Amino acid sequence: MNTPSHTLRNPVFCAVDTADVGQATALAAKVADTVGGLKLGLEFFSANGPKGVQQVQKASDLPIFLDLKFHDIPNTVAGAVRSAAAQVKPFMMTLMACGGRDMMQAACKAATDVSHEFPVPRPLLLGVTVLTSFDAEDLLETGVSGTVADQVRRLAELAKTSGLDGVVCSPREAEILRRDLGPDFKLVTPGVRPTWADANDQKRIMTPVEAVTAGANYLVIGRPISGAPDPAAAAARIALELAPTQIATS
Repeated sequence: MNTPSHTLRNPVFCAVDTADVGQATALAAKVADTVGGLKLGLEFFSANGPKGVQQVQKASDLPIFLDLKFHDIPNTVAGAVRSAAAQVKPFMMTLMACGGRDMMQAACKAATDVSHEFPVPRPLLLGVTVLTSFDAEDLLETGVSGTVADQVRRLAELAKTSGLDGVVCSPREAEILRRDLGPDFKLVTPGVRPTWADANDQKRIMTPVEAVTAGANYLVIGRPISGAPDPAAAAARIALELAPTQIATS
């Protein structure tokens, strides 16, 4: 595993959930001094592409979590990872763990190759296990029997043995994955909500402190920050709540 050469202020990645470049860059500038990084996903990338991501990067100078959840045949995913890593230089990026071993291994090779060919750090590659909007009933409707936790563990183990640096999981699975997969495997958790924020459409949630205590390395937090009247103040409040856990784990 090859960790990108960023030192993060804190483990919080603010989710920038908009397709509008102006809104995204404004939010990025507001939280530049209070979060560890920014997450940009399909909505933004589909509308603006790599150039839009670069604009957001310039507004904040923060590491980017590029959450595009690649899922296709191995050669196509490898090409997508290569292009994104070369143009955007993300701190970390995602692919769907259910895409299988060959796809994930091809992605890992592409990430390593591009880091050698271009002067860019190799991004962390994360396998998405089960979306945090899913519960057991949703999973069953897709043809997967058993519990959400069982499916997450199955896909996380596959991701690790396929060479990925970590997985995206709900904070409720973080403790068991940390125990099963060791201290170096990265766990990135959306579905994180402070006690003073609404749950919205997330079903398997924890507070930031609970998630870090359970074993999460990075937290993805969107509307509690981006939807706040003062995003910087909301992010600072979360960072303050997390400060004791950072001291304990440093």
